[in-house]
Amino acid sequence: MSENVERIGIVGAGLMGHGIALQFALCGYHVMLNDVEEGRLSEAMVNVEKNLEVLSDLGLADQEDGTKVISRIHTNTSLEESMAEVDFVVEAVFEDMPLKLQVFEALDRCCPERTVLTSNTSSFMTSQLASATNRPGKVLVAYWWNPPYLLPLIEVVRGPETSEEALDITTGLFRKIGKRPVVLQKESLGFIGNRMQFALLREALSIVSQGIASPEDVDAVVTSSFGRRLAVAGPLEVFDMAGWDTISHIIDQLFPVIDSTKDSPALIKDMVERGDFGVKSGKGFYNWDDESVSALRQRVGKTLATLEQIS
Repeated sequence: MSENVERIGIVGAGLMGHGIALQFALCGYHVMLNDVEEGRLSEAMVNVEKNLEVLSDLGLADQEDGTKVISRIHTNTSLEESMAEVDFVVEAVFEDMPLKLQVFEALDRCCPERTVLTSNTSSFMTSQLASATNRPGKVLVAYWWNPPYLLPLIEVVRGPETSEEALDITTGLFRKIGKRPVVLQKESLGFIGNRMQFALLREALSIVSQGIASPEDVDAVVTSSFGRRLAVAGPLEVFDMAGWDTISHIIDQLFPVIDSTKDSPALIKDMVERGDFGVKSGKGFYNWDDESVSALRQRVGKTLATLEQIS
């Protein structure tokens, strides 16, 4: 069971990989962090140190223990060496199915028979990934939310062949490190969070495309109204309070006009063609520089830390 898990393997040292490594290390686990390039691993450890400083500033980590936390994360470019003795794996490579299948096939060969294999994929299904292994009973999707060392939710998706033991090990381990695992009752593309998040994104893009409101005002409406409420009560709770007799009348008016397109909006296609990718290119709906990016990250971090402390 989860009490037998001592060593964690993480494949992919990018944004999510190094953040998940930090969370496990903070909770006393030894972490084997793997990536194909030494430069990526070095950059990941720099980011781990930066994130530790942020957590210390927010009062969520002891700065004096920082050295111990970092010492628990071991980096290696060899998948065979880094995964040889791990008890639990989190795959966090790019969202590319052939690549993920290749990784899971290799993990199946490298890891001990006892090892549970999980993927941090944001869209693919457990059964797809399990097909690359000889241990489908020990394969699950475990989708962490960014930043993984601040947001408590992990969406756990069992496949048709996932065993109860593997599910219990996974959810038990996540609870031990202070996370809240939510288990999907069946496989679903996009799981729970991304299905709802992208439904909101589709309507936000539609509002901007139609000239109903500016990007700034759309964001302001979310952050200054229902976005605050959603931090403490989910949509079904909120509308239970409002009364479904009232809500059903609003549904009759709004559902016919809410965007339901199945295609990527022209607004986004044009932005991508121009190279306006957002923060990574310095321009999206907003203009970004080092100062504005840092200010946003600090604002998000402080707010999430406050919610963590009062939840």
